[in-house]
This record gives sequence, C-alpha cells and structure tokens, in this order.
Amino acid sequence: MELKIVALNDIHQALGAKVVPFAGYNMPVRYSSDIEEHMKVRNSVGVFDVSHMGEFILEGPGSLDLIQKVSSNDASKLYDGKVQYSCLPNLSGGIVDDLLVYRLSENSYYLVVNASNIQKDWDWISKFNQHGVKMTNVSDETSLLAVQGPKATAALSTLTSVDLASMEYYTFKIGEFAGVENVLISATGYTGAGGFEIYVKNKDIVKVWNAIFEAGKAFDIKPIGLGARDTLRLEMGFCLYGNDIDDNTSPLEAGLGWITKFSKEFNNSVSLKKQKEEGVKRKLVAFEMQEKSIPRAHYPICDAQGNVIGKVTSGTQSPVLQKGIGMGYVPTPMAEIGNSIYISIRGQLQSATVVTLPFIKK
Repeated sequence: MELKIVALNDIHQALGAKVVPFAGYNMPVRYSSDIEEHMKVRNSVGVFDVSHMGEFILEGPGSLDLIQKVSSNDASKLYDGKVQYSCLPNLSGGIVDDLLVYRLSENSYYLVVNASNIQKDWDWISKFNQHGVKMTNVSDETSLLAVQGPKATAALSTLTSVDLASMEYYTFKIGEFAGVENVLISATGYTGAGGFEIYVKNKDIVKVWNAIFEAGKAFDIKPIGLGARDTLRLEMGFCLYGNDIDDNTSPLEAGLGWITKFSKEFNNSVSLKKQKEEGVKRKLVAFEMQEKSIPRAHYPICDAQGNVIGKVTSGTQSPVLQKGIGMGYVPTPMAEIGNSIYISIRGQLQSATVVTLPFIKK
C-alpha cells in the first residue's frame, strides 16, 4: 500500500528529519536526537506534526446517541468547548480504539482517532449509525500540530486573540490563529508538559507552521519527531494504541475504568460491568528498573522464579529519570505498588518495581 504524505512533508525533508513509515504515513521520527527533542519539550517548547491522526465530524439530532452507543465514557457530560477522552469498546471485551470527543455544539461533535485505525473506526462507528447521523471524514484535508512544553503559551500568544493562558485542560476554542480563520485550538496534550493542538486545513498549514516558528524564535522553539513523542507520553503513563491497549485488552484491565461509565448502556457494557464486579484477572502496571537496563516492548515479564507472567507493552530509558521505565500486563496479585517483578532481557532476569503513574511527578 502506498504511504500517505502529510502536507508539511517537504518542510520536514528540508529540515533534515529522519522520515519513516508510521501508521500508513511517511512521518518525521526525529530531527536531531530523541533525548535532545524530549528535553526541549519538557523544559521549553517544541512542535510535533501529528497530521496523520484521523478526524471525523458527526452532525445531527442523533449524534450524541450514536457517540453514547459506541463509546465508553459519558458524552452527555460534555458542553460546547469541552473535550473528553474515551474509547470504542468492541463486542468481545477489547478496545477498537481510544479517541478524543469534542463537542462543537448540541448536535455536532468532532472525533479524533488514531492514524492506524482511521478506516477501522469509521467502519465501526458507521455500523451503529442507525439514526441518520451525518458523518464526515475530514482526515485527509486536516493538518494537526501539537505545540508542547511549559513555554508553549508564551510562544503562541501573539498569534491569536484567543486567551490561551486561561484555557483549562481538555477544553478547546475556535478562532483566528496566525491570520487563519476558524482554527480549532485545544489543550489536551499527550506529553504532560502543557501546550496546545492546532487543527487547520492542509492549505493553511505551511503558513501556520512558519508563523509558529517565527513567534517561537525567542524561545528557541524546535520541531520534534515521533520518537520523542513516544518517550514523553510513556513518562506520563499514557496508553498507546497497538502497544498498551488493543482489540484484546479491556479498558478495565488497562486502568481506564475512569473512562468506562456504567451510568449508560454502550457496546459490551453488560460484560464489562460484570468484569468490574468480579474483578479483572490481569492489570496494566507501570514499573521502574532497579538495574541499569532498558525494557522494550514484547520483553517477557517474569516472577522471581523466572516463570513468564506477562510481557512489556511499552518500555524505554526515561530521559528525565535516567532509568529504564515501562508498562505491561501482569496477573492482578502481582500488580500491587512496590511489588518486585523481573524483565527478561537477552535471557537475563533484571529486577523492576511496580510504581504509581505518572513516572514523573509534577
């Protein structure tokens, strides 16, 4: 299958980015080094091109009912300008995808889904659209920048009349940005470092990109690749679809009970409620290595006797903590905070401790 190209592809190439296939797109994985880019976002401000993400608009009187049917969180709690993190449960206990739900107005919603699942999610939601909800897939015409870091507000504030400093976490506003009308600016973040997401049409993205870098010069703003995005999100313990959650992981096992609301009925809610009442048999845990070693996805997790009890779903060397960190599923009795587990690295058992999230305490 031919790889899709994001609208800023030529700019990434000109900046010397290492571009790799990711979720069906050619995407910049790094410009300098993952550690340098990671620390730039933690300490200052950086810009990710995440235009590979998918965006759907749902409109009409049945929009909320459809979202309530297919998603685990309670979207009736949303108000105009509010965003909600949620997931799409499948019918067998797993997760079709995790997503963001934006309420544009009473009968209009904006869904943001993972790049690798755009068609899968579209087909899944469409399957339950029995009340004529108008669905529009705007993924191919939408570009998305994530400007992240503690200096993001200062770097962007001259570009818009929207009061960025007053925006609360998981809210959004629509306004003029860098001379472009109707730009959706949200504060959802996937790095834990603060910042904003800027949704614009492809035709305007070069103008917006250039304006951000011009305004951010005083803050030494830098482009950031997907490599650092992965280590940043892992330090916060944010799940990545395809690694930590997938079609075979229940939201309750993944620690996503907080987005699984049984105050309403939704796909597979009866069996998930039963699972909650009976207790899950395995849990996604976070762990820190006690030895100088780096856990990687798919490495076996073992008990003290060397018996395999699970596997690492995400792992890296934390640039901030300077130690190996990871997540993985283990039997519930092994999931207690402070418990010792062992990661099998090239045949050697390396000790690790189960810890609370996020890895980096604010």
